[in-house]
Amino acid sequence: METFDYSDSPYPIRSDIRKAHQEYWQRLRKPGSWWNGAQRVAIAAESRQAFHCAYCVERKQALSPYQVAGQHETTQSVLDPIAVDAIHRIITDQTRITARYIEQNDAAGLSKNAYVELTGIVVAMFSIDEFHRALGLPLEPLPAFETGEPSQYQPEILSDDIGFVPTVPPEGAVGAEADLWSDGRTANVVRALTLVPDALRDWRMLSDAQYISFASMANFVGDPNRSINRMQTELIAGRVSAINECFY
Repeated sequence: METFDYSDSPYPIRSDIRKAHQEYWQRLRKPGSWWNGAQRVAIAAESRQAFHCAYCVERKQALSPYQVAGQHETTQSVLDPIAVDAIHRIITDQTRITARYIEQNDAAGLSKNAYVELTGIVVAMFSIDEFHRALGLPLEPLPAFETGEPSQYQPEILSDDIGFVPTVPPEGAVGAEADLWSDGRTANVVRALTLVPDALRDWRMLSDAQYISFASMANFVGDPNRSINRMQTELIAGRVSAINECFY
């Protein structure tokens, strides 16, 4: 059976959205840069489990997330507790993640590279799953993982000038990273996942279909293949960002 069969959707869904979702499912199941296929699928599963974690609910309501002791409600044992906690925080309490938290995890075994790849998976899963929830569609069953080892690939040119993790600087999109952006024209929000370039590539693929492509950013009118214009698109994007307490 094909994945992401939207034939029963109460709303028409563009073919490029379905294609992007299918392509991500194929990428998710394969070994990544710092996690193997089984771990990547487990991260995806845990991103869904975080919605049902009573400990996360209690911690979110506390003045500080460190005031509440407890354990996450998890359904699998592939991932260690540090990774599970990071996934749950990104889903339920992302605005209170700090540089110190990232550094402590790095020292405890969840490297910044692994954290960035994990974040990329959680963000992609949340994007796809929320698309389904918004339309009243069942969540797509997760794919079976492929065996193999992570590549442990890291870009040669990195900078510590923004955020909590190293990123590729504007002038660093060269060589293997030349496809990330051109002419040094980028933004901090785009650079955020570049410690693991494939995480940015996955994000861009989904964003192109569900939001707007990099090439279309200067088009302030809209795409004739879309049902709403650019102003309407940005109104929705702004509202979603506000609800999610997005830094930007």
